Amino acid sequence: MKIKEIVSALERFAPLPLQDGFDNAGLQIGLTEVEATGALLCLDVTEAVLDEAIALGHNLVISHHPLIFKGYKSITGKDYVERCILKAIKNDIVIYSAHTNLDNAYGGVNYKIAEKIGLKNLQVLEPKENSLQDDLMQAGAGIVGELDEPETELEFLKRIKKTFEVGCVRHNRLTGREIQKVALCGGAGAFLLPQAIRAGADVFITGEIKYHDYFGHEGDILMVEIGHYESEQYTKEIFYSIIRDLFPNFALQSSKINTNPIKYL
Repeated sequence: MKIKEIVSALERFAPLPLQDGFDNAGLQIGLTEVEATGALLCLDVTEAVLDEAIALGHNLVISHHPLIFKGYKSITGKDYVERCILKAIKNDIVIYSAHTNLDNAYGGVNYKIAEKIGLKNLQVLEPKENSLQDDLMQAGAGIVGELDEPETELEFLKRIKKTFEVGCVRHNRLTGREIQKVALCGGAGAFLLPQAIRAGADVFITGEIKYHDYFGHEGDILMVEIGHYESEQYTKEIFYSIIRDLFPNFALQSSKINTNPIKYL
């Protein structure tokens, strides 16, 4: 099987036109006409992740976050991105990334988060204009859904902390109401806070919220920040299911490297 067959499967699930304007999803490094020896799935591409792929004998690394965002005038190994580029090329490793196109895709990152929380009656929080997948499924940013049974704020926060293995859950002042309608967005999703409030959500969960974003919403909604890495860590499961369903005998491995640069004391 050639790498281009795996890339095609990923892009059918999360078409590149769904990515946001700032993004650089898609093929990062390498040639897709070569035979695939195996794929390593990860959130971030680091030197340790590439070493892991080399040790496994896998020549394809599939990440959520793109390795390359900016243009380079030289590749000299002065930072980790350049060192990863050099290492990948030297070892004939192809790197492919599905980022905001996977965030915005039906069944993508936010749907996976909703699944982990146990939400039903899912709707896209901010539909992407003129972006219907398969003429039926709406693409867009964020998700809003409902729990089967309401929970107290403290019960809900403790469950989120355990489910996503969060070192520190940050939130605003508890409102005192029960949690049943939940809005969420993986990664840096604070831009969707107004949409979450308009949707009548009791809580909004995302990976990152800036300090000043916490002001002005006292009593409106419970705001919960669980960490960028933590909110998107299960993205590897999406990659795994897409590829395994189509190519059941292909060698797949989720990276065992925790690439989160943030540590908690």
